[in-house]
Amino acid sequence: MAAVLGTLGVNLLMFLRFFFPRALYEPKTKFKIGYPSDFGFGVDTKFQNQYRIWVVRNTEGIFVISAICTHLGCTPDWKPSENKFKCPCHGSGYDPEGINFEGPAPRPMDRAHVELDPEGQIVVDLSHLYSWPKGEPSQFNNDGAILRV
Repeated sequence: MAAVLGTLGVNLLMFLRFFFPRALYEPKTKFKIGYPSDFGFGVDTKFQNQYRIWVVRNTEGIFVISAICTHLGCTPDWKPSENKFKCPCHGSGYDPEGINFEGPAPRPMDRAHVELDPEGQIVVDLSHLYSWPKGEPSQFNNDGAILRV
């Protein structure tokens, strides 16, 4: 009798679980990353795990690279000793600005839209990406692709 009641109880729990679907939640596409003064020159990798981005500051300004290899979508690694991004899947190499220079990647990595909010914080919008398609002009100098500070 205990086995029958136990089986019926487990089946009831499985039936009730059906009404609560397992949904995967993706991270927000628009978020704040801090103030421009928070970022020094070079590549900042602290948002790589959470948002899959790198924040880069150079003499031109601050821009955000989407950490997705343009070959097959793997996440490249930042190699500070070699001063480049290197994809572990098929060996594509990118310079600190995300421009491909080795391996099978067909084009540079995309840049996310960046702007300052009224408080002065940097807002990143991953739903609006700037790319450099092969054989076409670069979108990397468009308004929003780089924050000139």
